[in-house]
Amino acid sequence: MAKLPTITFSKNAVPTSGTLVAFIADGAGVPPQLADSPAQAQLERAMKVDGFTGKKGSSLSLLGVEGGLDSIIVMGCGTPDELTEPDLLKLGGKLLAAIGKADKVHVLTESNDKSATLSPQQVATIAAGAKLRAYNFDDYLTKGREADKKQTKAKKISFGTSGVAAAKKAWAEFDGVTDGVLLARQLVNEPANVLGPVEFAKQAQKLKSLGVKVQVLTVAEMKKLGMHALLGVSQGSATNRQARMAIMQWDGGKKGDQPLAFIGKGVVFDTGGISIKPSGGMEDMKGDMGGAAAVTGLMHALAARKAKANVVGIIGLVENMPDANAQRPGDIVKSMSGQTIEIINTDAEGRLVLADALWYCQKRFKPKFMINLATLTGAILVALGKEHAGIFSNNDELAENLHKAGQLTDEKVWRLPLHEAYDKMIDTKNADMKNTGGRFAGSITAGQFLQRFVNDVPWVHIDVAGTAMAAPKNEYNQSWGSGYGVRLLSKLVQEFYE
Repeated sequence: MAKLPTITFSKNAVPTSGTLVAFIADGAGVPPQLADSPAQAQLERAMKVDGFTGKKGSSLSLLGVEGGLDSIIVMGCGTPDELTEPDLLKLGGKLLAAIGKADKVHVLTESNDKSATLSPQQVATIAAGAKLRAYNFDDYLTKGREADKKQTKAKKISFGTSGVAAAKKAWAEFDGVTDGVLLARQLVNEPANVLGPVEFAKQAQKLKSLGVKVQVLTVAEMKKLGMHALLGVSQGSATNRQARMAIMQWDGGKKGDQPLAFIGKGVVFDTGGISIKPSGGMEDMKGDMGGAAAVTGLMHALAARKAKANVVGIIGLVENMPDANAQRPGDIVKSMSGQTIEIINTDAEGRLVLADALWYCQKRFKPKFMINLATLTGAILVALGKEHAGIFSNNDELAENLHKAGQLTDEKVWRLPLHEAYDKMIDTKNADMKNTGGRFAGSITAGQFLQRFVNDVPWVHIDVAGTAMAAPKNEYNQSWGSGYGVRLLSKLVQEFYE
């Protein structure tokens, strides 16, 4: 992982060296802190020539500055009162990109005009955007230009604000969520030979340092519980890569309150099994654990920001390999629920993992609701592309709250239908159900399958196949693994359940 910047907060003063970045509201002009400084005339002229007015997202760099500074960068923030959280994160990403190789940076965020001043909360959000942009998965580069970047100094970015204490308090919360996003990105980016089910479970166990209770179930323990749907997926794995289930608990709410439950599909690599996938692009299937990565990152975020809620995160960790011991099309397995499943396609494996994880969750924890995340179907990309994750739910209020959280974070979701007509598509004469309903409505029939394992518990299934990996890059994410879901679900908990 590339070196992340050191973020600090201080008074809004002009430094004598390094790089100065000044956020300017639309029409506010040169920051008053630069008045009567040697750079004032230079900056005023450059802004006039460039036509820079402070429009949101615009920037202007001035090199060869008089008075000791290496450079001055002015960045437009539009109208501060109108900036959303995603706007601020994007400004932070633009800031990180604009400073280039500079490793000592001070940022001015205030003007004498209150309408042109960024609040301490906004400043902390910009800082989070800068840190998110700095992430780069370069762990395995050993030579060349990109590897050399790892030897450079970590950037030191100081944000100037009159509300230093308030900014630090807001940053403590944002930084915890940011670290959760970066954890999820790192997990998705790691190659499968490094991050198998056992290693993933060990990553979950590291959350104990934040006060999260973590339990890991072995194959033997899952067999006793009757999790044959999940275990069937991992039958073809080598003995050192056998299935695990990690259960993470954060008790930040009132004692006795029902927990909020989040469940993630953790297929660390998916060949498709006996129903093997085409070779082209199969390397991307190291990211088929994006749902489990998001749940793990979320638990980090909630614990780090000390969320006032009881939360449980469960991740089913398997590898889907075409060994002689692998399950076959036509096999029938018995899930923990007692329901039997005919395996029509071994590449429809994630729903088998989730079936047992969902049943285990509701039986053990009796949660207020369950939300599962999974890179479940290619069909969701056909329906929604990479801009929205698809959601399926048995509860209108929970689905609407999730949609609102998506609007606040720009991790957008779109609800698709569930209906008995679709449910019939997974009926089979040989068992209680089959694991795929065929080509049509593939994402919906996958949701119908999962719904058979949630009973009356309020539930949402989020299909993140288009958003957790290879999603469109933006100002604060340049990574193949996006970390999608961490900010979305942290905001859901914060806005509606704390």
